[in-house]
Amino acid sequence: MMPLRPDKPPVAGPRVPLQILVVQDHPLLASAIAFILGGEPDIKVCGIARSGADAAAVAFRNKADVVLMDFNLPDVTGPSAATMIRDRLPAVAIVFHSADESETALLDAIDAGATAYLTKTATADQIVEAVRRAARGEVLIPVELFAKAIARQRSSHAREQDRDRHAAQFTHRELEVLTLLAQGLDTVSIARELRIAPNTVEWHMRHVIEKLEVKSKLQAVVAAARLGLIDFQKP
Repeated sequence: MMPLRPDKPPVAGPRVPLQILVVQDHPLLASAIAFILGGEPDIKVCGIARSGADAAAVAFRNKADVVLMDFNLPDVTGPSAATMIRDRLPAVAIVFHSADESETALLDAIDAGATAYLTKTATADQIVEAVRRAARGEVLIPVELFAKAIARQRSSHAREQDRDRHAAQFTHRELEVLTLLAQGLDTVSIARELRIAPNTVEWHMRHVIEKLEVKSKLQAVVAAARLGLIDFQKP
């Protein structure tokens, strides 16, 4: 997993307590996750849904800040459910919690607007921290799985002449921020690495997202990888 390090929240931080919807069709697992999250002073479980259709309705009714989503549900896939939820609640953060560690599953989740992707081996502390980070707009994914997915995207899409043409649209700093994000660094860590303010990192990311015509940081990283603009591997 990407390193879980405490971040400084943005000036206008998320509301407290965070409203979390758990979407999980296994009752015992759903109850266990709700118990873990509900034991945190800054988190409130605003509902448990066991299908995609229920998830969309409950998330909208209870104005969830974060949805902790299983990948496989009885009626639809997790990404389909995430799309339904975000259609009604665009600002919600989606954290996937899945036993599926395939590259296809990860990319499907990202295409659906995922903020984080946890495997079922994630610890209770990692789940809690992922929820908090998602509420702050940070990303969290299994870095090894993401690296493989990006490598495949890059090898199958990028051509040198296209890479140079697309790279001209971005500043050197924007590409640095993208590369460090792909390597698993959060906003504060990127800011420290580049010796700039966290707000400046977010400013660069907003410009990157606009230029790539995507909706999230993860989608931006995948799109940049497809164009051969970034290297996900740490030096």
